[in-house]
Amino acid sequence: MKHHAALPYRDIPEFMAMLRDRGGVAARALEFTILTAARTSEVIGARRGEFDLATFMWIIPAARMKSGREHRVPLAPRAREIVANMPSEGDFIFVGRYPKSALSNMAMLKVLKQMGRGDLTTHGFRSTFRDWAGETTAFPSEVMEMALAHIVADKTEAAYRRGDMLEKRRRLMAEWGSYCLTPPASSQANVINLR
Repeated sequence: MKHHAALPYRDIPEFMAMLRDRGGVAARALEFTILTAARTSEVIGARRGEFDLATFMWIIPAARMKSGREHRVPLAPRAREIVANMPSEGDFIFVGRYPKSALSNMAMLKVLKQMGRGDLTTHGFRSTFRDWAGETTAFPSEVMEMALAHIVADKTEAAYRRGDMLEKRRRLMAEWGSYCLTPPASSQANVINLR
């Protein structure tokens, strides 16, 4: 298994604040990718018909998933806001250079380089999410793995696991979304208490 360069989870609030300050479709796609812990291909291929914004849900069809199984992604409020605010130019949420085309798979890497973070990969933010969830929450590892749409390796366990732990994943993704929106420590350091 290849390890992708990842940002330490403690640095996410500051990184996300800098990312939110950037304009452009690729910056919003990267922000959405981080908030959903999704793969690049899942995000750049996201189509309007996959979203139910009333229920804060993104349903990725089996044909677009690495596992070959449909994946339901609960959307944190900021992720929903990104989708709702993207211009409706065709079927893709994150439109590429040409109308009705998807964003390039290199566009988010370009944003990272422009931010001076060419040392990171888009896929590495999935590790950032997993480290944060494993080290700072009490959610079971099965919930974290389902959020990442990982396949259960143990055939016996896979045979008995029928659900997708949606409500637990909804809470996990809401907490991740909140953590990503936490004001960076650097901005909190500038606060002066007046008596």
